[in-house]
Amino acid sequence: MKPTIKDVAQKANVSIATVSRILNNQLGYSEKTKERVLKVIEELGFRPNAIARGLVSRRTKTIGVLLPNVTSSFASKLLKGIEKSAHENDYSMIVCNTDHSGSRTLDYLNILGEKKVDGLIFSSQEIKEEYYETITRLGIPVILISSMSYRFPLPYVKVDDRQAAYHATSYLIKNGHEKIAMISGDDDLTGKPRMEGYKQAMEDHELPLNEKLIVYGGFDFESGKKCMKQLLPLKNEFTAVFSASDDMAVGAMSAAYENNLKVPDDFSIIGFDNTLVAEMAIPPLTTVAQPLWEMGKMAIEKVIEMIESEGHHTSSSIMNFQIIERKSVKILKST
Repeated sequence: MKPTIKDVAQKANVSIATVSRILNNQLGYSEKTKERVLKVIEELGFRPNAIARGLVSRRTKTIGVLLPNVTSSFASKLLKGIEKSAHENDYSMIVCNTDHSGSRTLDYLNILGEKKVDGLIFSSQEIKEEYYETITRLGIPVILISSMSYRFPLPYVKVDDRQAAYHATSYLIKNGHEKIAMISGDDDLTGKPRMEGYKQAMEDHELPLNEKLIVYGGFDFESGKKCMKQLLPLKNEFTAVFSASDDMAVGAMSAAYENNLKVPDDFSIIGFDNTLVAEMAIPPLTTVAQPLWEMGKMAIEKVIEMIESEGHHTSSSIMNFQIIERKSVKILKST
């Protein structure tokens, strides 16, 4: 049998009401009594019921997490960081798969409001006006992860996508590649800044930009495969490809394999994210590492901080990135 609040009260020789006040940080007991009760709670392994605590604190200890694709390797790594920190802080999550759908996102926001979640985490999504209006109406803390909003004053946790893409392209250039194609995302949140970083690196290294070598798609495996098929007729015009995500990069490698092309013998490729799929690829994928686990952990900690301080304010954070070298980039010459 799990210990109850009554068991705690009896062993600590106090009333149930006193235990309840201590659990909910209310007044009406001495410090000595508090220490005795907390010691008994630890000895018994008592865990207060979340619903019961919520009736007093008006909190559900629940956070909503909205992701465009919960099955992606990107989302998996992000959610592990979120879940671990949430568990450590005695919070639970409701994870929603929006599938890049505006109507579904709005529906989920309203459902999460009905569930009385204490806070929200938005990942990789543009904040539309109707989303912001709903969030404002709910009056709960929100943090963006791997995205940001110029239009609305919402805190975020992300890497500098433009700078990271610049470094990825420069890495290829330093290894002797001058004809570089790009498989880009088709959104403004991450696709556009990564494209800008790629173009800036080409310009700064005084290399010609061939617009025919730039193709756009989503960030998933199938999209990467489709984009690579668009580039294959031009395979003699590039020696390397910068892909805006690992999933797209592996999709591109799959398309190459189906057409009897080998990476990195026939062309090199670098991805973005450093997800598990990058390690599992054949050959293992060189990539730009986003600290996804750490980003998830930081995002949930910021939301909890806002919830418990009741100030609903926190600072944004730009996370560090790094190039993880594996086996998918051929050295033509070192510069």
